[in-house]
Amino acid sequence: MRKGKSEMKYIVMLGDGMADYPNDALGKRTVLEAANTPNMDYLAQNGAVGLAKTVPDGMSPGSDTANLSVMGYDPKIYYTGRSPLEAVSIGIDLDPTDVTFRCNLVTLSDTDSYEDATMVDYSAGEISTQEASELINYLNGHFKTENINLYAGVSYRHCLVIKGAKTGGIMTPPHDISLKPIKEHLPKGENSELLLSMMKKSRELLKNHPINIKRMAQGKNPANSCWFWGEGTKPAVTSFEEKFGIKGGVISAVDLIKGIGICAGHKCIEVEGATGNYDTNFAGKAKAAVEFLDSGYDYVYIHVEAADECGHHNDHKHKVESVEAIDREILGYVIPQMEQRGEPFTILLMPDHPTPLSLMTHVSDPVPFVLYRSDKKLLPNAKVYTEKAAADTGLYIDRACELVNHMIEGKI
Repeated sequence: MRKGKSEMKYIVMLGDGMADYPNDALGKRTVLEAANTPNMDYLAQNGAVGLAKTVPDGMSPGSDTANLSVMGYDPKIYYTGRSPLEAVSIGIDLDPTDVTFRCNLVTLSDTDSYEDATMVDYSAGEISTQEASELINYLNGHFKTENINLYAGVSYRHCLVIKGAKTGGIMTPPHDISLKPIKEHLPKGENSELLLSMMKKSRELLKNHPINIKRMAQGKNPANSCWFWGEGTKPAVTSFEEKFGIKGGVISAVDLIKGIGICAGHKCIEVEGATGNYDTNFAGKAKAAVEFLDSGYDYVYIHVEAADECGHHNDHKHKVESVEAIDREILGYVIPQMEQRGEPFTILLMPDHPTPLSLMTHVSDPVPFVLYRSDKKLLPNAKVYTEKAAADTGLYIDRACELVNHMIEGKI
C-alpha cells in the first residue's frame, strides 16, 4: 500500500479516444492539433509531457484495458473481460461461474440472410435508454431461462449473463466493423451457436416492433438486432485505497468506466445530463469533480466519452468540438477553482487510446499525456498538447498503469 499525501488532490482528465492521426478533413492535422486548447497547452507548458502505452502487447485496444491501465491496474493481471465490468455497474450480482457478454442494440442492413447483412450502426442511432430498455425487456421475455438473462443498461449498451457456462468464444466489437459485412465476424468458439441463434431471433422479433416502426418513420436507425461481444467473468480488483492509499471517485456516463470504478472501490458520482456523447454536460462534470474533492476525497477520475463516439462515426467536426469543450468547460473551470482553494493539486491529462477518424475504431498506439503539479514544475515540457509534441519530448512510459505512482510520488 502506497501512502499519498493527504493535502494533495489528484485529478485525472480522461478524454476517451481523443488522440488521432493526421486527417485530410482537418488540413492533415490531428484533432488535438486542430482544436483550440489553451488550458491543455498551459498544462503541457508546465507539466511533464510524453507518451504512455495503455494497451499491453497482445491485448485488444479497448476502453476496458486502457482505462484499467490509467487507473493504475495492469490489465495483464486484472482484466477478465469487458462485459463483467459493465455488469457490475448495472448492479448484476455475478457468481464465479457466470459468463457475461456485452449486448449492443445495433442496426443491420435489410437482407434475406442474417449472415449477408452489413453493420450499418453499432449504436442503433444512439437509441435512448427508455426505448432500449423496453426492447431489451421485450427480448428477455423470449430469451430468459433459468441460466440466461438479459439486463438493460444505458442507450445501446446492455448485458447478457449465462450461468454455469464456459469461456472461449471469439467475438468482434461491432464498432470495429462499421459499414462492413458481418459474415466473417459472427460468434465463433464456445457458446457461439447459442449466441448466433439469439442474434438471429432478435432480428425477427425486433423487425416490426412499434418502437422501431416509429424510429424509422422519424428517419432514425432501427435497433433491429442484438450483437454479443466482450465475453468475461467476475473480476477481482484490489481496491484503489488499499493499493494507493487515497480515496477517490469516478465521473462517467459509461457503464464500463463506472464498473471499473466500483470494482476499484471508488464512489460513482452521477451528473445530470451526462450522456456519453458530444451533447454531454461537460460543465456539470467539472463542477461535480470540484465538489467531490471539497467533500474530503483525494482523487477524482473525470471520464468523457464524447471524442471516442465521434471517432467511431468519422465525425471530425464534433470530435474537435468535444476536445475544445473538455478544455473550456472542464479544465477551464477545474484549474482556477483548485488554484483558488490554495491547496496543491495534480492533474493527469490523457486519452485512454486513439480512435482515429479515418479508421473509426480503436488502435493501441501510445497516447500523449501531461502530468502537472501545482506546487512544482515537472519536466519535460512542451509548448502544446499534441501527439507530436508528446513524442518529441522523448519521455515514454511503457506501462501506463505506473502513472498513478508517478502522480502520488510527484516525479516522473
